[in-house]
Amino acid sequence: VQLQASGGGLLQAGGSLRLSCAASGPTDSYYVMGWFRRAPGKEREFVAAISWSGNTWYTDSVRGRFTISRDNAKNTVYLQMNSLKPEDTAVYYCAAARLRVGVPRTDLYYDYWGQGTQVTVSS
Repeated sequence: VQLQASGGGLLQAGGSLRLSCAASGPTDSYYVMGWFRRAPGKEREFVAAISWSGNTWYTDSVRGRFTISRDNAKNTVYLQMNSLKPEDTAVYYCAAARLRVGVPRTDLYYDYWGQGTQVTVSS
């Protein structure tokens, strides 16, 4: 399974950006797809996740500003980020997991990881 993330960039606070992550390989390998981020000097943290059937999870700091979605026909997950803040600056990673019990909020839940894409929000 390969995950290819794209869409990062540099923008000012209040702006919007959409990240994409295209998956390849057996579709049962990415029943759940998620986004994590790592800010400078911090641990990697969960951002959002979505199941094949469309169930979603968000961390509180992005709820209402970020929207995760997926196009199963394209094996692609998106993260629409609105009202961006400087504290959203981080390397964003997409991840994929097979169907399993549990809540997909920790990195241990996931089987595959894509390369990161940098998002920088200036004040």
